[in-house]
Amino acid sequence: MNLSLLETIRETNPVVFTVANSVTIAEVANAVNAIGASPIMSKAKEEAADLVGIAGAIALNLGTWTPDQIDQMVTVGSLANQHQRPVVIDPVAVGLPSRRQQFDRLVATTQPTVIRANAGEMAALSGDLSNSKGIDATGAVADPKRIVQAVALHYHCVAVMTGAVDWISDGQQTVSLHVGTPLFATHVGSGDMLSSVLAAYLAVEPNAMTAAVTGTAIFGATGQWAVNQAKLTLRQPGSFGIALMDSFSQVTAETLSSYLKDKVVDE
Repeated sequence: MNLSLLETIRETNPVVFTVANSVTIAEVANAVNAIGASPIMSKAKEEAADLVGIAGAIALNLGTWTPDQIDQMVTVGSLANQHQRPVVIDPVAVGLPSRRQQFDRLVATTQPTVIRANAGEMAALSGDLSNSKGIDATGAVADPKRIVQAVALHYHCVAVMTGAVDWISDGQQTVSLHVGTPLFATHVGSGDMLSSVLAAYLAVEPNAMTAAVTGTAIFGATGQWAVNQAKLTLRQPGSFGIALMDSFSQVTAETLSSYLKDKVVDE
């Protein structure tokens, strides 16, 4: 983990190009902007080459896919690979057959750098459909380490499985993160925000495992810090959304270091 990446993003302002979930597009753009990166969204396949050219990293979110958007993602992903731009794929509700079909089409032409998913989605990608419901997950899987390693190895990427405990693996090294707040689960869009935020970390850190661990840990710790600063309860998901956005622009490595002490565990 490298907490200095927090300031590197603010200093270098990398462009993060997201093909977005229309439900959360504004929140994702605001989150990327609040951490110090520069968000850009597009629905036009015709400008894919221009946007990939200026982007530091790309996030592809299947949350509200349409046939035209999948065509765009295939084009964007292929160009990103050609230009050696990191790619984060967020396979929302991939346990559903229709969505798995679109995900499979995308990864047939795009090599992801990171796949970011919740427990149910990651379990579905590993072949275990028992825990996949849609955008939500039951919050636990029987063997999270095995599942996240299996996805990382199969797709030759870093797999980030988020939940009460976050699990990150490149197939060889696996890390668990014990930081965050239950309010993330009450706020629709938290996962989408993280996927594009991780793209910002990949834009400034060539080691994908370091970028994924650092970005996920800082995201979780920022949520926890926001709850403590605003003295929020679990019945305040709306207030949490505002506090979280403010906190993205306020936190420093120093303020978060105590939240992360002993919370990153090599498995």
